Amino acid sequence: MPDKPAPTRDSLLSDLTSDRHPPPEELRWAQQTLEPALAKSPEHPIGAPTGVNRDEAGQARFTTISGAPVQRLYTEADLPQDWLQNQDHYLNLPGQPPYTRGIHPSGYRGRLWTMRQFSGFASPEETNRRYKYLLEGGAGGLSVAFDLPTLMGCDSDDPKSEGEVGKCGVAIDSLEDMETLFAGIPLAKTTVSMTINSPAAVLWAMYLVVAERQGTDWAQLSGTLQNDILKEYIAQKEYLYPPAPSMRLVVDTIEFGARHTPRFNPISISGYHIREAGSTALQELAFTLYDGVEYVEWALRRGLSIDDFAPRLSFFFNAHNDFFEEIAKYRASRKIWYRVMTERFGAKNPRSTWMRFHTQTAGVSLTAQQPKNNIARVALQALAAVLGGTQSLHTDGFDEALALPTEDAARIALRTQQIIAHESGVAGVIDPFGGSYFLEKLTLDMERDAFRIFEKLDTMGGMVKAIEAGYPQKEIADASYAYQRAVEAREKIIVGVNQYATDDPQPPTLYIHETIRDTQTAKLKALRAKRSSEAIERALDALRRAAQQQPQPASDSLSAANTMPFILDCVRACATLGEICGALHQVFGGWEEA
Repeated sequence: MPDKPAPTRDSLLSDLTSDRHPPPEELRWAQQTLEPALAKSPEHPIGAPTGVNRDEAGQARFTTISGAPVQRLYTEADLPQDWLQNQDHYLNLPGQPPYTRGIHPSGYRGRLWTMRQFSGFASPEETNRRYKYLLEGGAGGLSVAFDLPTLMGCDSDDPKSEGEVGKCGVAIDSLEDMETLFAGIPLAKTTVSMTINSPAAVLWAMYLVVAERQGTDWAQLSGTLQNDILKEYIAQKEYLYPPAPSMRLVVDTIEFGARHTPRFNPISISGYHIREAGSTALQELAFTLYDGVEYVEWALRRGLSIDDFAPRLSFFFNAHNDFFEEIAKYRASRKIWYRVMTERFGAKNPRSTWMRFHTQTAGVSLTAQQPKNNIARVALQALAAVLGGTQSLHTDGFDEALALPTEDAARIALRTQQIIAHESGVAGVIDPFGGSYFLEKLTLDMERDAFRIFEKLDTMGGMVKAIEAGYPQKEIADASYAYQRAVEAREKIIVGVNQYATDDPQPPTLYIHETIRDTQTAKLKALRAKRSSEAIERALDALRRAAQQQPQPASDSLSAANTMPFILDCVRACATLGEICGALHQVFGGWEEA
């Protein structure tokens, strides 16, 4: 039999929107078996009050957590007609395009996902002790949480930092702080992820200089810089400069990484925060992957070749409560990214087409009420991420709705991953739900609807233009409102919140004392007293001049106006985070959302 041609996107959309035609045996089952059962025991959404979650005909209405309708039964009739005859287009085997079933042929049999615990609080000294505790407990990598002043490019002694130093992460003001953070931790052997965005280039420069001082070749370093400024405008709102110069800084790091850090991911394109802001699973998927499209477009305009930088692009997704919807989201993401990179950008290197992603369990799903219930939530979310094929995973502490996690909560979170890896058996089978009618239909629907959002964003001129128009922000706000309304109407049940509530005492939480700011301020004062003011001003002035220039396309070498070498010089001269970000602000200015 000759090979059938792969369907085009238009024909795929047509296939997926065709009417459902159940076979005769399914119709007989519905009439002879299902109808008598429903007459005796009508369906009703579990936990919802009478009359809630029903359609106009009074029939029970079931949906995913994102609001997508869910049928009671899925069969072959729910899949495109050629699904079975053309599975290489829809599924194929693990390690083969379009990677729906995974990018690695052996799944987790050869190597487990990286168990990476997000951690950082108070001073660099205290966080360093927590890192060593986690590494000794079996964590496979480190994930740095920075405090709010650091995220906003402010030094700890800045008046805007008062009350926030060390509270939601570790305070990093200078190269000395970064050296303390990783003291006794060999960076050549430890993968490090840094959750930093607008000042990402500065914190990355500090990390690179620390590695330099440890005697580590940058080519040996592995890890990930979050560095995703688009999702800041869309969801998290921690931005410093207008979108265009912010994108320029991101491309500077991508270009620098392609030349100097071949094993380090210079960006982690993040849907996590989009989901935390209240988006649906589909919005998380579509906006995140289209952010990736936007970064690729900007990097190509810089003169980079797609296969020079695309293999180091990575992604970061949320793992929420709807088990099958989340697995479908991860499977769809791999297929969509493969199609985008081959059909839209013409990538030739297979690694350029791989969707590599980190996952974190959903902080927004954690409840302050009955917080130990969160252990079960995190376990289910982590299991979905593993069954969806994540390369790296962070599990939240059960007490994170109240404060930063205690050591006990962090250990339970890590042990949750280890139990899934070593006791559940799921690591021994690749994509075990592959071929499930329900899961395949969810996956195909995700792909179809994500491409529809892509088309809308294309017509708007790309993601930067869409952000300036407020489009993704409004879509997420509307979705967040709809979900909250459903919870308050008890159409969606949150155990321990709007059902099965009790007045349990709260567990002990981690408290960050205000003296951390005093400690950091004293260190800054000492640093400024011993460094060379002239060297600082020379380095900052050179950075300002570079930022004023427009980077020119340079296919074989670093653009002369790439800011990374100048930021590195500022760091080596012991300029502080606030000083470096302030110099860039003098050139780029700030930005306020419309």
